Amino acid sequence: MFSAEDRFTALTKQPLKAIGTANGGALSTWESIKSIHAHREVLALLVRRDLKARYKDSALGLVWTLIRPLTQLFIYYIVMGKFLGAERGIPDFAIYVFTGLTVYGLLSEIISGGTSSIVGNGGLIKKIYLPREIFPLASVGSALFNFSIQMGVLIVALFAVGHPSLHTGLLYFFPALAIIVVFGTAFALLLSATNVYLRDVQYLVDVVLLILLWASPIVYSWEMARNIMGDGVLLALYTNNPITLAVLGFQQAFWVGGAPTAAFPNDLLMRMGIALIVGIVLLFGFHRVFARLQGNFAQEL
Repeated sequence: MFSAEDRFTALTKQPLKAIGTANGGALSTWESIKSIHAHREVLALLVRRDLKARYKDSALGLVWTLIRPLTQLFIYYIVMGKFLGAERGIPDFAIYVFTGLTVYGLLSEIISGGTSSIVGNGGLIKKIYLPREIFPLASVGSALFNFSIQMGVLIVALFAVGHPSLHTGLLYFFPALAIIVVFGTAFALLLSATNVYLRDVQYLVDVVLLILLWASPIVYSWEMARNIMGDGVLLALYTNNPITLAVLGFQQAFWVGGAPTAAFPNDLLMRMGIALIVGIVLLFGFHRVFARLQGNFAQEL
């Protein structure tokens, strides 16, 4: 048996290792990436935990992932499509709406889940050290899992209506998905940190996400927005909104029934590329904000 003095002597010989993220720009960002990679198994466990906790004691389980967007689709299809006549100007209106809802659902789940991720894991954060970025990233992972299920439903629906997405426009899917993931992750990092210090943020996020649903061409077409706004600055701001660009990219990829005759903004792919670059810059900047704020997470929680 070692005495207390022997254990103390052994501890004094152990090298000290710094934990956390230093405020050192690109270098500390790279250190954070390495730390997250070193804890990748923990990240995977957190993703699985989030998915299991969401459907714990539920008889339907993952089916609930589909019920909300399908309910929204039914409401928009009946109210907007049938009662208000929106489907008359939009071929395959149900596919059109579900395509947009799939994009919006991914962004909404990443941001809303990421915003509450630090506060929701306060007990774990106060007990052990893990890279704090893991918690918002776990929300991204669970959102992508649910997104993959909705994408499966969308693909089945495309074959059901006789318009499978087998064309070159399918390439728009990749930059559109990248835009949503990059912007969603960036704001998840920023909002998760600020929500620790100001809990009103999570309620504000819900309101903003509701506004973004109607500020994107999901239940109406981009051409309708252009006819109302005209070809001016307002339309440019609306079109270059990254959510609008991602929705338009998904429509180019999957809305086969109406895309050949529908109007889309010029240079859509170039606009999406610029938006993706802006998103990467924001991701880096918001991570630096997260790194500066994370030092007092345990005390605030």
